[in-house]
Amino acid sequence: MAAEKRTLLSVRNLKKYFPVKSGVFMRTTGYVRAVDDVSFSVREGETLGLVGESGCGKSTTGRTVLRLIEPTEGEVEFDGTSLTKLSSEEMRRLRRDMQMVFQDPFASLNPRMTIGDILEEPLIVHGIGTPQERKEQVRELLHLVGMNEDHMHRYPHQFSGGQRQRIGIARAVALKPRLIVADEPVSALDVSIQSQVLNLLEDLQEQFGLTYLFIAHDLSVVRHISDRVGVMYLGRLVELADRDELYDCPLHPYTQALLSAVPVPDPDAKRERIILQGDVPSPADPPRGCAFHPRCPHVMDICREVRPEFRDRGGGHFVACHLVDK
Repeated sequence: MAAEKRTLLSVRNLKKYFPVKSGVFMRTTGYVRAVDDVSFSVREGETLGLVGESGCGKSTTGRTVLRLIEPTEGEVEFDGTSLTKLSSEEMRRLRRDMQMVFQDPFASLNPRMTIGDILEEPLIVHGIGTPQERKEQVRELLHLVGMNEDHMHRYPHQFSGGQRQRIGIARAVALKPRLIVADEPVSALDVSIQSQVLNLLEDLQEQFGLTYLFIAHDLSVVRHISDRVGVMYLGRLVELADRDELYDCPLHPYTQALLSAVPVPDPDAKRERIILQGDVPSPADPPRGCAFHPRCPHVMDICREVRPEFRDRGGGHFVACHLVDK
């Protein structure tokens, strides 16, 4: 029996609140609870998928984990090092091990820089190699993601969306990181290109032993690439389990509703579609108790008053739901 891989990333009680300001003096009148007490861990070499509706806080979670956005509360540990206690300079040095692939492959690339300069920049910032060695490394990076060295002298606007995302991935792996946060890396791409980029990410993971926090809203994409999957709703994790366990036996009503909307390739297959009523509440004014209770088809009195505990129901299947407790 293979030994269990050690934890590379540990997130405990992470919160990110954005102040809401109003009036002539711009006083703080409230907070948008974008991430509200989220805890999870990612083992070395695995892919943890994070899914949920737009605005549920999954992208903010990814950025806060890397301290691209400073957390309001909580603890983030990377390989035993507490990121929230590091200075800016200490954090900059550690960023070699933690990189990000952004959702928009055009906005994340500087339009005034050539592709060669974009890929060389992180090497210069971290003082890696001589100018000649860096140029050679840029060529290797381009070949690694299925492009050629002629592309070094072109600008981002001269490439398609899929090619730009490949460049973004090449930049992310340039420093040989251990963790990559992929924030909806294929959502802006055509379906045929999505599969190519997903296969590229899997190949790179196998080649370099990468660990992924993979953020997406497409459940079929997440199932293809993830080892475990976490489901977020209104800034909170409501379910977290192994991929097959979650897709075959979802316990939370929100997860069940999401999975019922995934298209099935078999036209003869019958599946009950769960239609949720109402709109997602505002993160600036979340409901009491369970955040999902205003839309839940199985709501009970306790759901309106008491926030359910996010805990293990057995075999690493975490759920926050009073219905499961009952």
